[in-house]
Amino acid sequence: MNYLSVESVSKSYGSKVLFDKISFGLNQGQRMALIAKNGAGKSTLLKIITGKEIADEGSITFRKDITVTYLDQNPVFNENSTVIEAIYNTDNPKLNAVRNYETALLAFEEEYNDKTSEQLEQCSAVVDKLGAWDIEAKVHEILQRLKIAFLDKQISMLSGGQKKRVALAKVLIDEPNLLILDEPTNHLDVEMIEWLENYLVSRDLTLLLVTHDRYFLDSVCTEISEIDAGKLFHYRGNFQYFVEKKAERETMENSEIDKAKNLYKRELEWVRKMPRARGTKAKYRVDSFHEVKEKAFSKGTEEKLVLGVKMSRIGGKILEFNKIKKAFGETKIVTGFSYIFKKGEKIGVIGKNGVGKSTFLNMIMGLEMPDSGNISSGETIVFGYYSQEGLKLNEDKRVIDVVKDIAEFIPLADGNKLSASGLLTKFLFPPDVQYGFVSKLSGGERRRLYLMTILIKNPNFLILDEPTNDLDIVTLSVLEDFLTNFQGCLLVVTHDRYFMDKMVDHLFVFEGEGVVRDFPGNYTEYRDKKEQEEKSSSKAAKAGLQQTAVDETPSAPIEKTVSKPAAAKKKLSFKEKLEFEELEKTIEKLETEKSEITEQLNSSADNHDDVIKWTKQIGSIISELDEKSLRWLELSEGL
Repeated sequence: MNYLSVESVSKSYGSKVLFDKISFGLNQGQRMALIAKNGAGKSTLLKIITGKEIADEGSITFRKDITVTYLDQNPVFNENSTVIEAIYNTDNPKLNAVRNYETALLAFEEEYNDKTSEQLEQCSAVVDKLGAWDIEAKVHEILQRLKIAFLDKQISMLSGGQKKRVALAKVLIDEPNLLILDEPTNHLDVEMIEWLENYLVSRDLTLLLVTHDRYFLDSVCTEISEIDAGKLFHYRGNFQYFVEKKAERETMENSEIDKAKNLYKRELEWVRKMPRARGTKAKYRVDSFHEVKEKAFSKGTEEKLVLGVKMSRIGGKILEFNKIKKAFGETKIVTGFSYIFKKGEKIGVIGKNGVGKSTFLNMIMGLEMPDSGNISSGETIVFGYYSQEGLKLNEDKRVIDVVKDIAEFIPLADGNKLSASGLLTKFLFPPDVQYGFVSKLSGGERRRLYLMTILIKNPNFLILDEPTNDLDIVTLSVLEDFLTNFQGCLLVVTHDRYFMDKMVDHLFVFEGEGVVRDFPGNYTEYRDKKEQEEKSSSKAAKAGLQQTAVDETPSAPIEKTVSKPAAAKKKLSFKEKLEFEELEKTIEKLETEKSEITEQLNSSADNHDDVIKWTKQIGSIISELDEKSLRWLELSEGL
């Protein structure tokens, strides 16, 4: 069943052609990723498909009986509305019914009278009729997973990342047939990204998305379409398949271009010697000459992004942390953290949003001061800090002037020097872009320019805070190659698991409450280890219960001498062990209660008093489940 048809769509901005007569379709159940270099038109194509921009030519057709929802890369809200108002601002009748019910419930709780009671009863009846009670539980789950607890805040008070999460929550709650997502993983921590992967794959959704997150792409999408030199190339497979087939295609194209160049030289010689009086018999050869010329000078001659700036000499002392403590009120960032960096180390920093990763980096740069302890760096250390906020630029400034403000000539790794214009060209900023204004750059181009301004200062200690946001896959690949060969130190915060796995030797894991764990390995190794520990904890707990039962049975003395080690090595006290065992039972019981109440809400309850009671109960159960599960995890670490 066809959901979307894109037919011969073209779009240009002045002389710059984004795409020319591209066509593709999307059927029910397909999950397609759209990738391209920054500035090639990915987001523009999504906006054309969703009607936010107009194509120069071509047509977009949706199946009439489907719902379509779009997540913009930079979502726009009514700044005066609250988060809950923004989320429930929808045409979905079920969501509208739940919104009206919750508003009536709030009024009823604030002021009990006949009017509020009658209003609540009417709203309850509508929810009942639409069978929308399950929506309430679903909304709570999505908001909880995306850490949206600021429902009464005004949109104007939110950060860009919070707005993106609110927008993502809204499109997921809408449950459309076709979901169009532009960089959905930006501003999400790893736990949220992994939950989103499972959520999208487990739903009967048709997806069209733009993402630079290669693990996310691999997990969610079954096919990839690439915009390259204005054309669209389609690949039915995962990211690895795409890389292999793209390399094959480019090799073949370059081979054809080389042949065309040789032919062009011969044809050019013939055209120059051609007598002016030659008749129409040679016209076909002149036409063929122009075709060969176009092929010979096609995109195969494009420059590749090159990162090869010089690195400052690095001495013996690099960076030392000595018993660092930092907290904001009761929120602990680090408690008694000490570490001495060694030359060439590449360390990843991971942890949930809000645990203090960026604060940690800011302390290194002197932008935040520790409460106690000290941080000292060697005399030869030159930091390059790529912050999450990005480069603050004058929109009316020319791109080349941004670089010239730092240096007119830049030393390269091979000992040569390059002009600001030459270096911009190597970073894939052609002359027309160099002398254009910053305001004309795309989000990814701004990020690439920002990265360039950091590297030309010749750092030997790079600190990268979310470097992969808004960078295309091609630029990421080049950056990864550069960092692999980088002889200095690297400290990187990123939610891009692929980038993390490829780059780092070990991890600083921010576990909360000021605890920073030094893990020897990359993210996947850490995740596997963590899952192994959780499984072992669960098995040990069950083994402990079985052992207790065996110990209390006089007829089974042999069992007492068999499995001592698992119980003997536990670090929990006897009281904590009992608490852990009790938590498993409580969590199971709460899950059962949650399912039962959800079923009652879905079975069309007539009494609005019951509905009020059940709604409060399920909210309380979800809150208690979170608390108990967190405690269970804490205790499992001690096993």
